[in-house]
Amino acid sequence: MPDPELLTIGAFARSSGLTAGALRFYADSGLLPPASVDDSSGYRYYTRDQAERAVTIRRLREVDMPLELIAEVLAPGSRDAARIIDDHVAHLAHRTRRAWETAAAVKAALGLVPSAPRVCLNGPVFTAAVEQVLTATAQEPELPVLNGVRVEVSADGVVLTATDRYRLSTRTLVPTAPSEADWAVTVDADDLRLALPWTRRRHDLRVSTRAGRVHLRGDDDGDARECRTLPEPFPDHRLLLASLPEVRTRVLVARNALLREVEAQHDHRVRLDVRGSRVVVSSAGTPPAPPVAAVVTGPALTIGFATTTLHPAIGTAVGPDVMLDFAGPHDPVVVRSADDGDLTTLVMPLRAEPEGRAR
Repeated sequence: MPDPELLTIGAFARSSGLTAGALRFYADSGLLPPASVDDSSGYRYYTRDQAERAVTIRRLREVDMPLELIAEVLAPGSRDAARIIDDHVAHLAHRTRRAWETAAAVKAALGLVPSAPRVCLNGPVFTAAVEQVLTATAQEPELPVLNGVRVEVSADGVVLTATDRYRLSTRTLVPTAPSEADWAVTVDADDLRLALPWTRRRHDLRVSTRAGRVHLRGDDDGDARECRTLPEPFPDHRLLLASLPEVRTRVLVARNALLREVEAQHDHRVRLDVRGSRVVVSSAGTPPAPPVAAVVTGPALTIGFATTTLHPAIGTAVGPDVMLDFAGPHDPVVVRSADDGDLTTLVMPLRAEPEGRAR
């Protein structure tokens, strides 16, 4: 005869909000074994103390957490439970955002959505910003979205983003007249390049989107340009930026001075030595370069780059100064600058240091 303090599977199911079938499933998976099983009848019995674990499992399953992750969360003495839950919720948010973006692209392709409210920008400023982020686009047939510029319009401004997986550039602009609603599209980079000579000559530029196209219109005439949009989901650049490791060394340096020394190198790889209050740029086959004065916060650092990766990140910076944030010799470097909005570029360093450093 079972212990009177034990609950039948039916009573335990009612107290925990789970079905008897779910309890059998969780018992068989090892997540919530019964306290006792009757040898003759096979009936399963539970204690009242198991109700809290059962409710926790139910709640985690309500947010679609896989059983293996639930097991890690509920493991005795787990130190990673909070991180696992947060990572799972972040993944859900990412999937939801992608689903909204895909649905919006499908509706636009089918002509099911009206034109998005226009946003007004200064034409030359918009043109310069697009040119800056275009350096981070790439032609990859298997990932056509990498040849696109993400345009995100909100009350906070207009954000332009591009990435080729080795670099990521994002530029924020302040509109001359804000949009009445938020909207976002990925614009074909080739179409944008063709439109830039025209947008550069428009002081006032109105930007809107409808049915798979971005419409660019000037206030001074009836002329307009159209650019195709790309339906594929754009890489989650916000998640990437939020996942960057902590900055250990920060360098504030004159943009033109640093760019000049990078351009003076003869090799396709360059090395930055950050020491004290200076940055030394060197490469194989180039005489030692004079140090570039800088404001350095944090420990000394040596890091290598492909010249074709580092040069655009510095060359497209806005304003007279550039800030470089280093987490480590193998982590992405954040290059930031600000003038008429801000520009942020992520640059991947080389895994191996350049050989033959000049001394």
